[in-house]
Amino acid sequence: MTSLSTQPHFITLEGGEGAGKTTVLNALRDALQRNGLEVVTTREPGGTPLAEQIRGLLLDPSHEPPSPETELLLMFAARAQHVRETILPALQRGAWVLCDRFTDSSYAYQGGGRRLDIAFIAELERRVVGIRPGLTLLLDVGVHKGRERARGRDTSPDRIERERDEFFEQVRAAYLARAQAEPDRMRVVDASASAEEVAARAVALLQQYLRSVA
Repeated sequence: MTSLSTQPHFITLEGGEGAGKTTVLNALRDALQRNGLEVVTTREPGGTPLAEQIRGLLLDPSHEPPSPETELLLMFAARAQHVRETILPALQRGAWVLCDRFTDSSYAYQGGGRRLDIAFIAELERRVVGIRPGLTLLLDVGVHKGRERARGRDTSPDRIERERDEFFEQVRAAYLARAQAEPDRMRVVDASASAEEVAARAVALLQQYLRSVA
C-alpha cells in the first residue's frame, strides 16, 4: 500500500460555494512572493490542459449527469494528471504551490455530499495521488450565506453549484469533520466576514505556518 507524502511547500484552500477562495488565494500568493518565494497557483479540477478538459465534463450542466462513482473517478483522473504535470514538478524545483481545492474536496463532495465510501476515496488518494498538503485552510461559511454570494456572480451556475441546500450541508459537515480529525494540517477560517477580513486571517495563519517550517 502506497503511503502519502506530506509536502510542506504545498498549501490548499477548501470550502463550499461562495467561501471566497479566489480572494484568499491571491492574498496568500502575494504574501509568499513578498518573502521572495516562487509561487505557482493552480486549481482543481483542472491545472493542466487535459485536466481542464475533464473539468468541463464534470461541471458542464449540458452533459448527462454522471453517476457519483463516475464523478469521483473523473475527479481523481484529473487530479492524477495535475499532480504529475503541475504540482510535483513545481515542488521539486523548490517552488511553493497554492491550490484552489485538492483531495479534501473529494472527501467532502463525493464522500459527504454523494455518500460514497470514504475508504475507497482514501485508497484512491494513496494509490493515485500520493501526496498531501502541508497546510490546508478551510474557509467555512454557512450554506445559505455562501450560496447567496455565489448567486451574485456574473457566471451561470455549473452542474454542482445547482445542487440542493441539503447536499451542501452534507459537504460542509464533511469538511468540518476532516478539520476536526486533522487539526495540525487543516485550519478553519470563519469566512462569513468581509473578504478583506477573511484574507487577513488566512495570511496570519500562513505566516504562522511559515515560521513553523522555517
